[in-house]
Amino acid sequence: MLRRSIAGVALIALCSTVAGCTTADPTVYSGLASAPQLQPNSQDETGRTPYRYKGQVDWRLYSKIIVDPVSIYNGSDNQFVKIAENDKSLLASYMREQFAEKLRTRFAIASIPGPATLRLHLTLTGAKTTTPVLGPFSHIDVGGGAYNAVQAARGREGSMTGSVNYAVELYDAPTNRLLLAYVTKQYPNAMNVGASFSSLEASKVGIRKGADALLAEMK
Repeated sequence: MLRRSIAGVALIALCSTVAGCTTADPTVYSGLASAPQLQPNSQDETGRTPYRYKGQVDWRLYSKIIVDPVSIYNGSDNQFVKIAENDKSLLASYMREQFAEKLRTRFAIASIPGPATLRLHLTLTGAKTTTPVLGPFSHIDVGGGAYNAVQAARGREGSMTGSVNYAVELYDAPTNRLLLAYVTKQYPNAMNVGASFSSLEASKVGIRKGADALLAEMK
């Protein structure tokens, strides 16, 4: 028990001083088509969505949406942290699947531009896997649990837990006019123990949360 407590204290100290416990907040990725339009998001206090653009739009005018294949960002300012190429592809496919599934509860999924049609382009710009062993341990250990409880209360990510960074670009499909764009980082609640037992589960939870957030934006 003493050994576990010491380990927990060490984990808290490490997470307080080392950036490796969490990932950096998203940036205005230079390779995005919407980069010139993105502006600091003064309404974001969590660091999840620090840059955003929204044009004049009435979502009620749209009934269909095209969901493009998800791009994997290869710019030098990407935020992938030691993640394999096949895992990037897996997350990109999962992202398109989850966003399409959520959005079809509000829009008909279309394949070609037409009246009353939106086009969604998602770009996977970064991801971090959950740290093996330390990820689950930091959630069940007394000291690590205390750290994560504080993070959960602040709406911040848990220790040693994965996350996903991506860009949303939403267009009027017939005119290709940009309606909404933002960069965001999503991750599970810091007290979500289940998301820490698989290397990619935390990133997948973040993708599902992001899909819910976009759907709520357009209601």
